[in-house]
Amino acid sequence: MTTTTTEPEEMDFGGLRIAYDARVLEPRPWTAAQSAWAAEILATAPGGDVLELCSGAGHIGLLAVAATDRRLVCVDLNPVACDYTRRNAGTAGMADRVEVREGAIDEMVRDSERYAVVIADPPWVRHTETSRFPEDPVLAIDGGDDGMDIAWDCIDTARLHLSPGGSLVLQLGTLEQVDAVRERLRPDELSVTEVRQHERGVLVRIDRS
Repeated sequence: MTTTTTEPEEMDFGGLRIAYDARVLEPRPWTAAQSAWAAEILATAPGGDVLELCSGAGHIGLLAVAATDRRLVCVDLNPVACDYTRRNAGTAGMADRVEVREGAIDEMVRDSERYAVVIADPPWVRHTETSRFPEDPVLAIDGGDDGMDIAWDCIDTARLHLSPGGSLVLQLGTLEQVDAVRERLRPDELSVTEVRQHERGVLVRIDRS
């Protein structure tokens, strides 16, 4: 019988000390590429806050805004992940400009809110394939039948809440999923402007006109 430990662990993530445990998706070092791209975009993005969806332990969003004075709003359904995001923001000296919201994506962002950049690393594994990753919490990786259920929620939220000229930096698993996004987007609202492949998935930049 396998026992799941909930003892906190720590790792270095781009110079930040990130705490987590087995109830939260372990931060992967390669996801720092998403943070770096978001930080690059922020250098010329409109003014305003940053929104991170499916934030997990908060590592991607925290690293993205670490060298800026931007406020960060993190949203995750997992209360344990939200607790770790608060802890990690405090460790990084950013507690005063990081807000953590626990709940479903479509309920956690207010109608009036607009963001310069949205960062999202949603679950993108197909439901039938989650057993391939027994070390990962199912909630953190199960993206439904085609792996896109939560990704669509993230895209819809960006459509409603990105400032003009703002960008969504979205992590997906395959180029086929990127093609599905291209087919569904309305170019007068959002458009895919760049795709970057990395060792474990795909990063997609989606801009609002």
